[in-house]
Formats: sequence, C-alpha cells, structure tokens
Amino acid sequence: MDTTNPSNEPTQTATALDPGDQPLSPDEEILAIEKLLAEEPDDFQARCRLGELYFSKGRMDDALVEVKKSIEMAEGLRAEMNRSLAMYYSNLGTIYATKNMADEAEAEFKHALEVFPHDILALFNLGRVYADKKKFMEAKDYYERLVEMTPEDPIAWYNLASVYVELDNPLVSDYNTIDMGIQCYMRTLELEPTHLEASFKLMEIALNHKKSDLAIKVMESAVENNPDEPLAYYNLISVYDKCKMFEQAEEARKRLKERFAKKAKESSAS
Repeated sequence: MDTTNPSNEPTQTATALDPGDQPLSPDEEILAIEKLLAEEPDDFQARCRLGELYFSKGRMDDALVEVKKSIEMAEGLRAEMNRSLAMYYSNLGTIYATKNMADEAEAEFKHALEVFPHDILALFNLGRVYADKKKFMEAKDYYERLVEMTPEDPIAWYNLASVYVELDNPLVSDYNTIDMGIQCYMRTLELEPTHLEASFKLMEIALNHKKSDLAIKVMESAVENNPDEPLAYYNLISVYDKCKMFEQAEEARKRLKERFAKKAKESSAS
C-alpha cells in the first residue's frame, strides 16, 4: 500500500485557517474600529462596540467618551423616529377628519403630540378640531403652541386671531382678548399683506371698537396690495363713508372705475 496517498492524511489547506478568518484581538479590533470611525463617524454600532472594548481594556476615560457619544447618537435616532411616528399618527388623524370621524381624528392628533410634542400638523388640526367644536380655550392653547413653533406662518396667526375674537365674546368667556386678536390679525398681514380675509376681519373689528384710523389704514393697505380685487375697493369705500370721509370715498370710486375700465379695454384688445 502506498502510504503517501493524500487521501489518508489531512492536507495543509484543509486544516489551516486563513489568516483573514482569525478573530482579532481586542487591541486589533480597537485599531480597526478607530480607523472605521475616522472615516464614518456616524456608525452607531461601531461606536457602541468601541466603548465596550475600551471598557474591557480598562480604558475608562476613553470608554466614557464613547458611551456618551453613543447615547447622544441613540437619542438623536430616537428623536427622529418619534418625529416620523408622529407624522404617521397625524396623517391617520387627517384621514379620519376627511371621513368626518372627528373623535377618532382628535385621538390620533393627540397621540401624535404624545410621541412628538412639536408636531405642527397635529397642533394645527387639534386647534381646528376644538374651534369647530366651539371649545375655544382648548383651541387657543394649541394655536398658541403652533405660532411658537411657526412664527412666520400667517395662517397660524390668522387662526389664533379668530379664536381670540371668539373668546372676547362675553357669552363665550370672561376673557378680554380683542386686543390680542387685533395684534394677531396685524401679524398675519405683516407676513402676508395680500391676505384679504384678515384685512376684512380686522377692518370690522376696528370699526366695531371705534378704531377708525386702524380700519382706514388696513383697507388702504388692502387696496394697495390687491389692486385687482374689487372687494378691497368696495370695503375701502365703505370705511370712508362710515368715517364721513366722502371725498376720499368718491376718489376711491373713481380709481375703481378707471382701473377696471382699463382692464376691460386690455381684455377686449387681446
């Protein structure tokens, strides 16, 4: 029998491990992860593992740094997940609201805020839900939070203004909030000068509270910013008449006629 038959003896390649398959020592793994994190500092799993390795090697200061970084990254991931989850709850609430399922919609919007208190869609919709239910104190709370989150959004200020006006009604509450309502309408127009509904509501409030100068200023600005809107002119003329400014009213009528006569001529020419 040939005793050199390779089938009777294990070969070198069958028994020896590839050097690449050898487990790294802790020191080697630390070096590898440090190199990885130098290139990809946001690798969460690698950073967690590095903290464990530092701890196992007794490098407590290094372990402390890495664990703190891991916690910071984990908190960021959780916040992002909460923000996304709140968005889905808000979307679900919007679907319920579209189906006229107000109670279900309210529950989902509240759920969104439990997950992420700064969800803008949930704040807006809860304010609207409570305003529709004539629960104006609750609506006020949500709209106030909304304008804190979105101070440059004219719609948020407009909605808050409407709630303040409702709360000023003695049949609704004991609060005197009309001045806050006026300020909110003014902020709406500051952000969106062409917002006609805000102009009309502010004009009406100003006239009702004998603030003629404010009513005139608001409607003059409305005409200036909406030169092609007849309603702006009509309301300006009405304000002038109520304030006994008949010459100004007549002048506004002439401007209205001239502008729309010109537009009619341009339309026929084209």
